[in-house]
Amino acid sequence: MAMARRSASHLLTSFRPFSLLLQSHLADAPSPAAAAAAASARRAMSSASVLRARDDKDVAKWRESMDRMRNIGISAHIDSGKTTLTERVLYYTGRIHEIHEVRGRDGVGAKMDSMDLEREKGITIQSAATYCTWKGYQVNIIDTPGHVDFTIEVERALRVLDGAILVLCSVGGVQSQSITVDRQMRRYEIPRVAFINKLDRMGADPWKVLNQARSKLRHHNAAVQVPIGLEEEFEGLVDLVELKAYKFEGSSGQNVTASDIPSNMQDLVMEKRRELIEVVSEAAIRRATVARKFIPVYMGSAFKNKVLLAGTPAEPLVALAFKLEEGRFGQLTYLRIYDGVIRKGDFIHNVNTGKKIKVPRLVRMHSNEMEDIQEAHAGQIVAVFGVDCASGDTFTDGTVKYTMTSMNVPEPVMSLAVSPISKDSGGQFSKALNRFQREDPTFRVGLDPESGQTIISGMGELHLDIYVERIKREYKVDAKVGKPRVNFRETITQRAEFDYLHKKQSGGQGQYGRVCGYIEPLPSGADSKFEFENMIIGQAIPSNFIPAIEKGFREACNSGSLIGHPVENIRIVLTDGASHQVDSSELAFKLASIYAFRQCYVAARPVILEPVMKVELKFPTEFQGTVTGDMNKRKGIIVGNEQEGDDTVIVCHVPLNNMFGYATAIRSVTQGKGEFTMEYLEHNTVSQDVQMQLVNAHKATKGTE
Repeated sequence: MAMARRSASHLLTSFRPFSLLLQSHLADAPSPAAAAAAASARRAMSSASVLRARDDKDVAKWRESMDRMRNIGISAHIDSGKTTLTERVLYYTGRIHEIHEVRGRDGVGAKMDSMDLEREKGITIQSAATYCTWKGYQVNIIDTPGHVDFTIEVERALRVLDGAILVLCSVGGVQSQSITVDRQMRRYEIPRVAFINKLDRMGADPWKVLNQARSKLRHHNAAVQVPIGLEEEFEGLVDLVELKAYKFEGSSGQNVTASDIPSNMQDLVMEKRRELIEVVSEAAIRRATVARKFIPVYMGSAFKNKVLLAGTPAEPLVALAFKLEEGRFGQLTYLRIYDGVIRKGDFIHNVNTGKKIKVPRLVRMHSNEMEDIQEAHAGQIVAVFGVDCASGDTFTDGTVKYTMTSMNVPEPVMSLAVSPISKDSGGQFSKALNRFQREDPTFRVGLDPESGQTIISGMGELHLDIYVERIKREYKVDAKVGKPRVNFRETITQRAEFDYLHKKQSGGQGQYGRVCGYIEPLPSGADSKFEFENMIIGQAIPSNFIPAIEKGFREACNSGSLIGHPVENIRIVLTDGASHQVDSSELAFKLASIYAFRQCYVAARPVILEPVMKVELKFPTEFQGTVTGDMNKRKGIIVGNEQEGDDTVIVCHVPLNNMFGYATAIRSVTQGKGEFTMEYLEHNTVSQDVQMQLVNAHKATKGTE
């Protein structure tokens, strides 16, 4: 029971520091939305059209509503406790009435983890939206995944948020995904507060974490609270602004008691308070600007036509579709409303497609539950049903043609071949892939034109594994997963002669065609990968059969005899031949060409070409030896090496066949702090031993077939 009370006390601290920060931040500072709303309201007062549309009472009501609204996200490294934090926020604000464990060991699981896979694995896979009310403020919250494979969920959440909470573990400190999430917050210029969690855990050290945030994240930060005890002795917090001690009592820590600062903490509290004052004093520029006593000068570019939205319901509707889901009633589209009002039954315009769409149903989300509403205005995050669109589309009321800037979508780093085990499941299999592509911009589906395999690409092994599992669970389709076929090529290295007669007589008209000439490699840098030239003088072969001969050689080059891959960088020259007045035909000369190619191909000393990728790696310099050693094992050639602050950037050329699984490998050798990008460079000759392995594998496959 004592342990339960300590745990409950800790769980409330997951909310209480947030509430203190939120209360002081919301109450003391005018929000950007409020400032914009006030400016827009002033403009509205001079606009006859707006005055006719809405009276002063409505404008005042909307302005007050927007001034007391916040859209925030909670992001962190995996297992830092962000979903638990969200759960406690919902509980202590009265949004939910019971607390459940994230990993679902109580048979229920956290409210924000609504997918079965999330509760089983104890991780967040999809971002989830909810809302609560705190001291008169409406707070819309988006809980995001912590695993790097689901980074797009963080990207699209941050794209529509006003602020964020960066959760850091007091034991693990600043970890790999903490760095990635912080980088994403900087990209979208999101104001944020840091919350150091799990102070009751063994090894908790909030001051270490605070200093890591300064050194690794370049945070200009200071503590606003000091913990009373740590690990098993953690009891509460001292607020450095109010100089009060807070403790949390009751079965769920719901009773908050305030008292004087413990005498043994006076020196530490005053030291941290002085540090806070020194750091905060540098923020006086903002106060002076708000008070119109100082004009800061900013730099920029006037290249693009950018419109600053007022952020008020009095303006025309502008909304961004930032997330799609397949719901029970069709596609569910999440919208962040930046200007204007959206109502159930309204017609809205998709600026990206030009389509006019009616809004049949408008809802607010609480994880996977929906609350029907009649209208929503600027500043709110809502969802609509029955709206056909893509993630990133902009909606207006048709009177303006603004397009919101798109979110950053990283390129996939891993691919797999996948196919349904049962041929009867093909329809459901395709339906699942189409749906997941619409919902997740980092999930790509393609067809290998040579192997005919369906190739799925994503952000990592876990990312793709989750989708394969979802295909099985949600569409009842078992899928076979394998490594995609690498697009090898074959080519020749020397000239070889051919002289082949195709002759067949089986009663009636026979087949007769003779072709003579040679094949040779094209010079490096040639414009084409296949050339055919007719150098026959006279009518040894009638001209009407020449196109069939070229077609035969082209077909033969589609599959080389080494491993069955296309042959390229080859020139075929026809010098002589023979025909029969009756038995010669296009088919006869086409077959003669195919057999002639096979006859001389081995004599031309063919080799295998493999795709080589240009790979750029970025990782903390401390891992340079390990990363370069791993690249050498993968037969990578390093062509560039430079420093970027504390990071090393390496550019190398690596065979694609050696890069499968590298997304996982680089995380392993860099403790999750490394990242890489990869793009096609060229096809290059494989080594003799690799060629032998590939040829033997091809022969074994053909033997099996």
